[in-house]
Amino acid sequence: MQKRDYYEVLGVSKGASADEIKKAYRKIAIKYHPDRNPDNKEAEEKFKEAAEAYSVLSDADKRQKYDTYGFEGLNGFGGGAGGFGGAGGFSMDDIFSMFGDIFGGRGGGFSGFGGGFGDIFGGRSGGQGRHASRGSDLRVRVRLTLAEIQSGVTKKFKVKRDVQCAHCHGTGAEGGSGDVQQCPTCHGSGYVMRTQRSPFGMVQSQSVCPTCHGEGQIIKNKCHECGGSGLTKGEEVIEVQIPAGVSEGMVVNVPGKGNAGMRNGINGDLQVVVTEEPDKELIRDENDVIYNLVLDFPTAALGGTAEVPTIGGGKARIKIAPGTQSGKTLRLRGKGLPAVQGYGYGVGDEIVHINVYVPETLSNDEKKVLEKLRGNRNFEASQSAKETIFDKFRNYFK
Repeated sequence: MQKRDYYEVLGVSKGASADEIKKAYRKIAIKYHPDRNPDNKEAEEKFKEAAEAYSVLSDADKRQKYDTYGFEGLNGFGGGAGGFGGAGGFSMDDIFSMFGDIFGGRGGGFSGFGGGFGDIFGGRSGGQGRHASRGSDLRVRVRLTLAEIQSGVTKKFKVKRDVQCAHCHGTGAEGGSGDVQQCPTCHGSGYVMRTQRSPFGMVQSQSVCPTCHGEGQIIKNKCHECGGSGLTKGEEVIEVQIPAGVSEGMVVNVPGKGNAGMRNGINGDLQVVVTEEPDKELIRDENDVIYNLVLDFPTAALGGTAEVPTIGGGKARIKIAPGTQSGKTLRLRGKGLPAVQGYGYGVGDEIVHINVYVPETLSNDEKKVLEKLRGNRNFEASQSAKETIFDKFRNYFK
């Protein structure tokens, strides 16, 4: 069965924060948990599918590779996406052991909702219930030449971003941590429980605390520098390593270099979007590059050599066989671009498309020479030659 997009599985957008992804997974895990759906194979598969999606999207490195290259980008993390090898390739015990923060540190087996869903239903390990705020992601663009794409390159960006307030050290309180108190409404959990009557009985639901907005804390005396947010404006020069083989539209994610989260929350990420700078002579075609070489008629007929440009401004000398036709292609092995996945995935080639130039104007002497050759059998296009040229054009436009 074809895999579904991981964002679709969890019902979140591609720009969803780590907290939104975690909440979405909690919701699905509750709905399809085996304790609630005994002997329900379909629910079990959905439970596993959601776990696989969460294992990728909750990991910054895996998520960046998935966003850029799809399922193929996850090959380096084990046999299948997220290291599971498909939704059916791991057990329930695997899920509970890997996602202890979701299932309250629970081990294998199913013992009911009591101890297994502490984190899902609002319990927090160690009593720390504060809902950490996550800063927003930042996005910059980088223009790369073919030479930079071939070798990989380090780029520096001057980024204006929200940073931790130096005066209050990110607490948002004027007097430091002493002015921060536990929220009296949620008692530090960041969440409140509501009980409502329904046709099926009394139903409990959990929502973000309206008093502290999920922080679990309130500030008596706000910092005069940041107004209680714990953030000020700053500027930083950030070095980013762009791997070899990237292409137009790919995103290199730098974790933690986006805007800082409010009151010592989680930093967002810096996303570097790749733009390719068009080359004056070479055309990129995936990992190959193409060069259109125009030959004069004597060289095409008699043979010889020609120089072609390569990535980075170098030159390569190629041999032209006698009788070379327009539409012929030559391949320079390994002169293209590496696969972005890295070593072992191969390097593209440089493909030289040959066209033979026919002069548009001729002198009288040149016309006389060609008139002598007109009608010569070697200068007549044979039927096989016509078919070969037609096939090349047909294949090209396919």
